[in-house]
Amino acid sequence: MSLEVVILAAGKGQRMHSNLPKVLQDLGGKPLLAHVVKTAKQLKPEKIHIIYGHGGDKVKAHFASDHELSWVLQDIQLGTGHAVSQALPFCNPEHQILVLYGDVPLVSEKTLKQLIAKSSENSLTLLTTNVSNPFGFGRIVRNEQGQVQTIVEEKDATLAQKAIKEIFTGILIAPCQLLFKWLSQINNNNVQGEYLLPEVTACAIAQKVTVQTLSEATDLETQGVNDKQQLAALERAYQFEKACQLMAMGATVRDPYRIDIRGDVNISKDVMIDVNVIFEGDVRLGNNVKIGANCVIKNCNIADNVIIKENSVLEQSHISDGCVIGPFARLRSGTFLDTNAQIGNFVEIKNSEIGSNSKASHLTYLGDAMIGKNVNIGAGTITCNYDGVNKHQTHIGNNVFVGSGTQLVAPVKLANGTTIGAGSTITDSTPENKLTLARTRQVTIDDWQRPKKKE
Repeated sequence: MSLEVVILAAGKGQRMHSNLPKVLQDLGGKPLLAHVVKTAKQLKPEKIHIIYGHGGDKVKAHFASDHELSWVLQDIQLGTGHAVSQALPFCNPEHQILVLYGDVPLVSEKTLKQLIAKSSENSLTLLTTNVSNPFGFGRIVRNEQGQVQTIVEEKDATLAQKAIKEIFTGILIAPCQLLFKWLSQINNNNVQGEYLLPEVTACAIAQKVTVQTLSEATDLETQGVNDKQQLAALERAYQFEKACQLMAMGATVRDPYRIDIRGDVNISKDVMIDVNVIFEGDVRLGNNVKIGANCVIKNCNIADNVIIKENSVLEQSHISDGCVIGPFARLRSGTFLDTNAQIGNFVEIKNSEIGSNSKASHLTYLGDAMIGKNVNIGAGTITCNYDGVNKHQTHIGNNVFVGSGTQLVAPVKLANGTTIGAGSTITDSTPENKLTLARTRQVTIDDWQRPKKKE
């Protein structure tokens, strides 16, 4: 049977104490709901329906560019069963319906495919798991033959039922027609006064429909988020798992508990990552890349044998083989470093190309600059690329030496072999292989006195 996915995302999340809807809270650099949507798409369903309610405008706005999603409003939140019933009229009656949750973000594609494979045209298939502390979860109650009899919520459970370790994760798959029928039969005669999705289990059993379970999910996959403490705990567990994945690919991670991956990181061999490194977006690391402590790397392509020293920040940059960066360097969007370039401490680069074997070692800003090979940029040099309205480029040829404390007022071109004397303000193009200076004459004022502090 074809598949459709229904994702419940209408909850208010009062315990978050936030103006942001619960499903938009951040985990690993993207909203909780985005994790679920990504996994759902990997299953290649016919449709993905998102049940939205509280803060719905914000939720829809965040996913406005995703035209594959179908949105269904749950105007009044009357429970999980009621939420699913809002989507079923928009589903094909001949399809299977997989129910997921916007606040259970880490269920895996592998587990869901196993659940789908186990389902049939005349069964209700539940995703369950065994936990050491089942508090707050619905318990799976079985008979002596091991068959599922019912699911009992925490608030409705007896002491004996509360001791059961097998819980219902909330995730299930069933034929649309059967699910629609069962949801029309459940009531809200429970402590919560809500129409609860697990109640369809009793309906299925009463109609002699097979109820089966899959217990392959890990603890991480089934953890939901209701407050900031749970969110923080899940974040650390998620990050540890991501660090373990990098180590399984061969990376040396100095401390897997002190790394954050907020996107996708692809690595080659012999990568070393020190503590407190943050990766964001799409990051690619070549062979023998060494990353020092406290670095932030976002949407960067980093080639082989690159050294990134401590406390450096790189964003939307391409770093070629053998470059050395930092410590305390900042590479902003549009930076391209050719082979063996060196960028030192307190150097900021934006929208610039730095040629092979060129270096800027200290206290420098290079914006909108095209810099050739074997160039030395002295300490304290800046490109004055902004005139208050427009940006302008600085072109520096090969084998140029720029003395310390130089201002290059763009647009300006330094020809091959140019040497700029320290402390110059360069406003005009320079000739090849010449020394160019731009300084005022040094004078001493004999009768000048330093100001004194007033009494």
